[in-house]
Amino acid sequence: MNQDRIMALVRRIGNGFKAFTVGQKIVVVGGVLVVAIGIWVYMTFVNTTNYSPLFTNLAAKDASSIVDKLTAQGVAYQLADGGTTVEVPADQLYSLRLTMAAAGLPASEDTGYSLLDQQGVTTSEFMQQVTYQRALEGELTKTIKSIDGVTGASVHLAIPTKDVFSDDTSKPTASVMVSTGAGKKLSAEQVQTIVHLVASGVEGMDPNDVTVAGSDGTVLATAGQAASGSTSTQQQETAAYEARVSSSLQSLLSQVVGANHAVVKVTADLDFDTATTKTQTYTKSDAPALSESTTSEKYSGTGAGAAGSSNGGVLGQTNGTDGNGSTLTNDTSSTSGTSSTDSNGSYSQDKAVRDNAVNSVIETRQNAPGQVRKLGVAVLLDKTTAANADLAQIKELAASAVGLNTTRGDTLAVSAMAFDQTAANANAQALADQQVTDQKSEQFTMIKQAAAAGAVLLLLLITWLATRGRRKRARVLQAAEMQRLDEIKIELERTRAAALENAEEKARLEAAASGDLAAIGAGTGGDPNPQERKLKEIEALVDEQPDEVARLLRGWLATKGA
Repeated sequence: MNQDRIMALVRRIGNGFKAFTVGQKIVVVGGVLVVAIGIWVYMTFVNTTNYSPLFTNLAAKDASSIVDKLTAQGVAYQLADGGTTVEVPADQLYSLRLTMAAAGLPASEDTGYSLLDQQGVTTSEFMQQVTYQRALEGELTKTIKSIDGVTGASVHLAIPTKDVFSDDTSKPTASVMVSTGAGKKLSAEQVQTIVHLVASGVEGMDPNDVTVAGSDGTVLATAGQAASGSTSTQQQETAAYEARVSSSLQSLLSQVVGANHAVVKVTADLDFDTATTKTQTYTKSDAPALSESTTSEKYSGTGAGAAGSSNGGVLGQTNGTDGNGSTLTNDTSSTSGTSSTDSNGSYSQDKAVRDNAVNSVIETRQNAPGQVRKLGVAVLLDKTTAANADLAQIKELAASAVGLNTTRGDTLAVSAMAFDQTAANANAQALADQQVTDQKSEQFTMIKQAAAAGAVLLLLLITWLATRGRRKRARVLQAAEMQRLDEIKIELERTRAAALENAEEKARLEAAASGDLAAIGAGTGGDPNPQERKLKEIEALVDEQPDEVARLLRGWLATKGA
């Protein structure tokens, strides 16, 4: 019974589809295809597994151990970045990380400070030093790998051995090899970061003693670049300064001669050396003297021996000399005194010594790198637009705008010449043509979109009209079928009544012929007529299966109409 219903439903759907117009059939088929594609995309998206990195930058030994662990647990995985990255399903990421951490993975037993755990009591001092150096190299390597853009790194340290019997000490040096991903390049700031990380991680190492090279053989940083900056950084800063000054002056000139009628070229020589200036100044202090002493000498006698002495006296110290003939000096003292000798040989001397405080000012200045040593500015104006402009005023404005300093050798040149407008006109024409092309393209796109929208609306309208007509025809056919059914029922009733009368008449005649008066009186004593049985079967069929009878009658009506 279920199979019959399914077949009847299939036939009904097929007949309904056949009754559609061409446009309706296209819409139905398109809708079915869209639904099928949507279901397929959804099922594909649901069944796709999203992978996330479990660990990155793994050593070969750690990657092998992690893969073995995942395989043993039956977890799907993917390898990326040449086998250094292990990816697992995103929904199992954190649980697998905890599982690997419980298993001690990644172990990285061949690098880092874990090497120090393998040392025993009998390890020699030389092996301890070598193991410590290897551990330090491993830790620096892992730190450098964590920088964005670095996929691999290798650090080599040259740490001299300390000798207590030698006064000559060598500084440690380092060389770093880094590799980046495809199409990536480390910036100057990242290179300087690597240099200072390595220098700060090794005791006594100077940033100038660190060399950084790329995996392609390019030297990224050499000795001496850490203090003053790399050459590329200096060039970038110089270009940025030139562009900033040129843009400022260009915007000023554009207000005078108009846009695209002035060209400014700035050449700057920047000083990236670090200079330190130390100045010491002495000033007089008004504070009281720190110390003061007074000496008074007197002598009285006869004769003129004292007066004839070349030292001006026979006792004490005179004329800034001591008894041994040495000169007395004192930067912070002042000496004042008077002496007198008469003709009788009498001698007297008064001497005062004062130690005064002296103010000392020490000033140390360190010049930051990037100062301008020399600046050259060239300004070229379009002669056609700058005919009425005063070049002297423009030169004065330009000198003030760039901060021109002639004492350090800065130069400024302003000239007016006729510009070649061929390229500008060609560019303007090309721009105008491109704008026209873009407008046409936009219009064509809008027309296509409007046509598509109109086609969709027209298709919807046709579908609605067809559906409306089909429903109207269905209602008409249904009304005709109902009327025809009523007529058939009436005809069946008449036929049955006539058949009953004929059967009764026939039964009476047969009874009369056989002399069966009881049967004649009853009128229904014989068996039913076969025609009556068929009429009853038709009536029962109409009551039980009205759809099938209606479809049959529709076919009869269509045949009759043809």
